Amino acid sequence: MGVTRRAGTRQLPMQTSPVAESKATRVGKAPSVPAESVVTVVPCPGEPVAAVFRRLADELAAGAGVPTALMLYGAIAAHAEITRAMRDALGETNWPVTWIEGASCDGAPLAGVQVFTVRDRPVTRVRLGGRVVASVFEDAGAQHCLVGGVSPVAVTLPPPAQTQQAFSHLETALDMAGFTLADVVRTWFYNDDILGWYADFNRVRSAHYAGVKWRTGSLPASTGSGARTPSGAARVVGARALRPAGGAAPAVEVGSPLQCPAPAYGSAFARAMELSTTGGRLLMVSGTASIHPDGRTAWVGDAAKQVGLTMEVIGAILQSRGMDYDDVTRATAYYRDAADKKHFDRWLAEHGRQAMPVVHTHSVVCRDDLLFEVELDAVVTG
Repeated sequence: MGVTRRAGTRQLPMQTSPVAESKATRVGKAPSVPAESVVTVVPCPGEPVAAVFRRLADELAAGAGVPTALMLYGAIAAHAEITRAMRDALGETNWPVTWIEGASCDGAPLAGVQVFTVRDRPVTRVRLGGRVVASVFEDAGAQHCLVGGVSPVAVTLPPPAQTQQAFSHLETALDMAGFTLADVVRTWFYNDDILGWYADFNRVRSAHYAGVKWRTGSLPASTGSGARTPSGAARVVGARALRPAGGAAPAVEVGSPLQCPAPAYGSAFARAMELSTTGGRLLMVSGTASIHPDGRTAWVGDAAKQVGLTMEVIGAILQSRGMDYDDVTRATAYYRDAADKKHFDRWLAEHGRQAMPVVHTHSVVCRDDLLFEVELDAVVTG
C-alpha cells in the first residue's frame, strides 16, 4: 500500500483504512537508479504484533522490494514475541536489524517498523559475529551500504569503552563490505542512559572522528537518542555509506537556516546530508530538537512549543533544498514523556500532515530539558 513518487510529481502518502495503515514510498523508479523504498508500518489500536508483521510481509510481497535494513522500535519485554512474529511473517532475518527500546506511546509492545528496501538490484550481505550487519547494492552512480545492529559484545565494560568497541565493529563491518568510515554519510547512535554519559559519548566520537578525512568533506548526519537494547549493550549503531562512481561527489552537507552547526556546542554531526542520483535527491535530516541558534535549549518545560519550533526548524531545512513536508518518506519522533505525543498529533492535524509516515517512540532525548526530537528523510525525483 502507499503511493508511488514518480518524476515530476509530488504526492502525499495515500490515506488508508485502519486495518491497512502501512505506508510505502518508492524512490527513483527510473531504470538507471535503484528503486529504493522505505516501508513504515505502525500498529493499529489493539492490533496484535503478528498482524503488524503480516501486513509488512504483504507490503514487501506486493513489490516494495528486498529489505536492505530494518529499524524496529519496541519494548524489550516483548522481544521474544516480536522476534517470533517477525520470523513467522518474513522468514530468516537476512538483513541488518537495529532494535531499540523506542517504546510505543500507548502501551502497545511495538511502536513501529521501518524497512529500507531496494528493487531490481542484487544485494550482497555482510555477516559479523554470525549476524547480517550490512547490505550492499549498486546503482549507476554509486555503491551503497546500509549497516545496522552493530554493538559492543563486552557489555560489562564502562560505556566509553563500549563506544570504542562499537566503532571498531562498525569499521570492521564497513571494511568487509568494501567501505571505510570516511564513506559514511549518516549514522544512528542509540545510547542506554544517554543523559548519564552523553558527554563521554561525544568525547569518544569526536576523538574517533578526528583523523577521518570524510569523502564528502563533512561530518555525517546523525541521530543520537536514549534507548535500551535487547543485548544490554550500552549502545547500538547504524550507518549509511556510499562510494560514488567516477569520482563524483557522493553527498553534500546541508546546514540549518535556523540553528547553528552542531559542532559549535560539541556534537560531531551535520544537521543534514543530501544524496544526489540521476533520478532525484534524498535529504537525510539529523535528529532535530528545540534549540536556539546559539545552541541553548528553547522553550524549556513547554512540550507544545518545543514541537512547534522543531518542526519550524525542519521545515526551513526542507525549504532550503526546494522540498517540503509533502516529500517526507520516513520519520521517527522521540518523546521524553509519552503523553506529549498529543502535541505532535495536533501539529500534524493543523498542518494537514496526518499521513506522514512516522513512528512515535517513548525515548530519552540527549538533553534532560529536551522533550521532543524528530529525524526524517525526504525525496524529490526528476
